[in-house]
Amino acid sequence: QVQLVESGGGLVQAGGSLRLSCAASGRTFSSYGIGWFRQAPGKERAIVAGISPTGSSTYVPDSVKGRFTISRDNAKNTVYLQMNSLKPEDTANYVCAAKSSASASYYRHTSYDYWGQGTQVTVSS
Repeated sequence: QVQLVESGGGLVQAGGSLRLSCAASGRTFSSYGIGWFRQAPGKERAIVAGISPTGSSTYVPDSVKGRFTISRDNAKNTVYLQMNSLKPEDTANYVCAAKSSASASYYRHTSYDYWGQGTQVTVSS
């Protein structure tokens, strides 16, 4: 089993940056693909980035490509989401999730086995 804890959220002005962290428990962390999702009130949950177990592959949708970068440090059991050039529409609760299946899509929330509680990001205009 994997437990995930997010941190790093907060209030930032438009154009600013934040780095979110997703810290995991469990010795098998390096065997899980990790995804970052966000959900704003009244909107559907959406993927913003995914990373393979070794970190060799990343998956970033066009909606945030060029602004968001995902990375991981398996020695620290942590995945990072670097968010630059933030916009008010990036305001949401950001949640990380872990998936064990290598074949399951990073873009579908149903692919994931474990979820964190999330960290709130608020971007002011």
